[in-house]
Amino acid sequence: MAGSKVDMKTVLLGKEYTGKTCLVQRYLHSKYNDNANYQATVGAAFAAKRMVINGKSLVMGIWDTAGSERYEAMSRIYYRGAKAAIVCYDLTDRSSFDRVRFWVQELRKNEMDCRIYLCATKKDLVDDGSAKRQVDIHDATDYADEFHAHLFETSSKTGENIDKLFYKIAEDFLSSKSQLPLASSGIHIDEAEAPRKSRCRAC
Repeated sequence: MAGSKVDMKTVLLGKEYTGKTCLVQRYLHSKYNDNANYQATVGAAFAAKRMVINGKSLVMGIWDTAGSERYEAMSRIYYRGAKAAIVCYDLTDRSSFDRVRFWVQELRKNEMDCRIYLCATKKDLVDDGSAKRQVDIHDATDYADEFHAHLFETSSKTGENIDKLFYKIAEDFLSSKSQLPLASSGIHIDEAEAPRKSRCRAC
């Protein structure tokens, strides 16, 4: 999508190895790479996707940021001006959920107009009711309610709820941007650009 104007900026934030890159890859390309040796994203990777929802068109720019704490200052550059933030945590790692509060506070302080969406990853690992689940959905829902955020439990392996997440983000944005040009009716998604420098581990 070289040269396409980006209508809205969406940024992914969260602790490293929560599966942010796998989430983007699944959404853009319907692909899942079960390679536990993937390296963590360095800096950030960018992708763009054209979407048409309910007759309205937009190009969503997606920034997949590094989760390592040493890149936190750099992440502020990437979420500057974002209209939506997907704050990710790993359902099998309680510490990643504890880290969500940091990112929410950062966004509230620096990007007050940015809508926040909580995204729990690796749902496929806890669907059998195993003890691997370390974040109770009620705890996450209660926290999301505190700042009126939407919560999605997702799986990059199965694709569960990932399209719904990005659809909701675009729908919310378009609902407040009625001046965007009309396009064909219905829902159509195409023209994905692959993220650059985007690798993850344990998606």
